[in-house]
Amino acid sequence: MAFDGIVIANIIHELNTNVLNSRIYKIYQPEPDELNLILKTPQGNFRLLLSASATLPLIYLSTENKNNPMTAPNFCMLLRKHIGNGRIVKIEQPGFERIVVFHIEHLDEMGDLCTKKLIIEIMGKHSNIIFCDDKDVIIDSIKRVGAQMSSVREVLPGRTYELPPSQGKISPLDLSKEYFEQMMLVKPVNLCKMIYTSLTGFSPVVANEICDRAGLDGDSSVSGLLEIEGEEGKERLWAELWNVAEQIRKEEFQPGIYYDEEESPVEFSAIPLYMYSDLEWRKKESISEVLQEYYAMKNNVTRIRQKSSDLRRVVATAIERTVKKYDLQLSQLKDTEKRDKYRIYGELINTYGYGIEPESKSFQALNYYTNEEITIPLDSTITPAENAKRYFAKYNKLKRTFEALTEQVEQTKQELEHLQSIQTALDITLEENDLAEIKRELMDYGYIKYKSDGKKKGKMPKSKPFHYISSDGYHMYVGKNNYQNEELTFKVANGGDWWFHAKQASGSHVILKTEGQEEIPDRTYEEAARLAAYYSSARTGSKVDVDYTKRANLKKTPGGAPGFVIYHTNYSMTIEPDIRGIEEVEE
Repeated sequence: MAFDGIVIANIIHELNTNVLNSRIYKIYQPEPDELNLILKTPQGNFRLLLSASATLPLIYLSTENKNNPMTAPNFCMLLRKHIGNGRIVKIEQPGFERIVVFHIEHLDEMGDLCTKKLIIEIMGKHSNIIFCDDKDVIIDSIKRVGAQMSSVREVLPGRTYELPPSQGKISPLDLSKEYFEQMMLVKPVNLCKMIYTSLTGFSPVVANEICDRAGLDGDSSVSGLLEIEGEEGKERLWAELWNVAEQIRKEEFQPGIYYDEEESPVEFSAIPLYMYSDLEWRKKESISEVLQEYYAMKNNVTRIRQKSSDLRRVVATAIERTVKKYDLQLSQLKDTEKRDKYRIYGELINTYGYGIEPESKSFQALNYYTNEEITIPLDSTITPAENAKRYFAKYNKLKRTFEALTEQVEQTKQELEHLQSIQTALDITLEENDLAEIKRELMDYGYIKYKSDGKKKGKMPKSKPFHYISSDGYHMYVGKNNYQNEELTFKVANGGDWWFHAKQASGSHVILKTEGQEEIPDRTYEEAARLAAYYSSARTGSKVDVDYTKRANLKKTPGGAPGFVIYHTNYSMTIEPDIRGIEEVEE
């Protein structure tokens, strides 16, 4: 669900319940476009996050404590001067817009009681945090917007604060059936667009949900609704619109997150979204808990993807270059297949050369290896012996090329598999420590140059493998990268533990600790295999073949990259790459 007016209404309900009349104890600005307010109430302290980020604007009560700069930015110092120790006396949402206005009472330099407004606008790239006096004159903002940036509305000190243009919409709290029939049902658009372009704070997700509740297709036209569904369809749509508006008026919010089969958050909402009935809904105690959990997971994935983009580019470029080299070497190796033909030509010329007439351009001979008659081309300007010598020279050259290329092809194949394993490790990376280990591996193998500025840096915490417990209580460990795979397999695991890996695919080593027990339940084997399938390059398939064997059967690949093993005794199973229901241990 978009961060729309309904979510804002839920947030204001929560803020009014928890922090109305609270004191602003501390003000921080950890990011250029973000504020943290520590609010003191009789029930305890609350941390309010206000972010005007262009990519992820947010407002909610947070439990996260962020690092702050040594020197507070100017906007933060300004707020501390004016509203430090101020009291929040009113919190409102004007016009059901994506705007929250905090009315704050404080004492000025003369000891007189004054009121200021702290306004946060949640509007994508136009998001802002604006500080005004009681007459709506802007004192300053976290982002200054001049005429060259916006011809619609300037946000500068001394200007009068104005709400963003309403674009002809009305608040859903002011919705009437007359407006629905006379203003909304005449729009030449589809039903979904009709709703979110008519009502302030309604996102396309909510509009589609209302249509779904009414049993209507949100992509169908308004005129189609009247022609096909008639009065009955119109009444159903109106009823659902009114129900949602009533739910908002009565503040009957039900915050929660919808998850897909892979336990990934798909959508969040302040009201139930019945159109996602195929997803798992988890109700939360507050909308702040929803936003913190949802965006923490989304933001972490986005942040790691951004931080890993350079490494992904390095790996992708190296894979592309290695694939080209591998294809060229295979092509050259194929050309050496005719080497034995030249050796046989030479042998047959030496055997039957006495019968070759001078200046002959070819001669026929019986190939005693196959008992077939073959024609051998000759250079008529040289003797038969010299022709034989020339064929043997070609043979020896191709033989040497074959031997060299065979070794090179194997090395290139191993290099390609190594790079593909790093690429898979990047796909499952969730933490910066994991990225650091992958970067170190790329530097160790020459894909990235070591850089040193001569300064000693603090030791980065070591990345840890994934840790799961099977339904039967057995510990299972999953390597996140090649170095972890190597350590898990040859240092953590003992000879009696079981090792799992997706067959003929790059991926994680999974170690099933047996604690010396010989009889392991089949369900535990299957869960370990599901982990190996999921954390592999084959995870997108419906079924994945997984090899498993005792750790004692594994040996390191001679001269191979870390995490590469060989084995000759193993079992196999075909399993779904689905890890739902397997308990992960938080380290």
